[in-house]
Amino acid sequence: RILRILRGIRATKVVSEFILYKRAQSGFLAALLVSVLLVVFSASAMLQVETMPEANIRTPEDAVWWAVVTVTTVGYGDKFPLSTEGRLIGALLMTAGVGLFGTFSGFVAAWFLESPARHSAELTAINDLRQELAKLREEVRAQRSG
Repeated sequence: RILRILRGIRATKVVSEFILYKRAQSGFLAALLVSVLLVVFSASAMLQVETMPEANIRTPEDAVWWAVVTVTTVGYGDKFPLSTEGRLIGALLMTAGVGLFGTFSGFVAAWFLESPARHSAELTAINDLRQELAKLREEVRAQRSG
């Protein structure tokens, strides 16, 4: 029984490490989704607030271009808001963009710095668990038939 408990603890450790590893991938996808949503909502909000005749963000294409350039903090300056509300949206989008691209940079750096040995160790641990599981199934079958 003690050996089974120790096997269970080891299995829990391996499974939790695997889930935490996948958490990084899902975090990257969440940051990507937030970026896309920020661009879409900021572009549509900009179209709503930039209604002045002298505004240079007039079409959805202009608004999306402005939002992408702003969230990436490139800021070409060809499209820019003139209204106070538009400038507030721009400031919020720039702040969010700095945070999101910092997050993306961290994910890319972690991906490059991650050792291949970790993946092989995880695969070895998973294979060990599969073998132990197969042995336990055989023991259960033997006990049921015996």
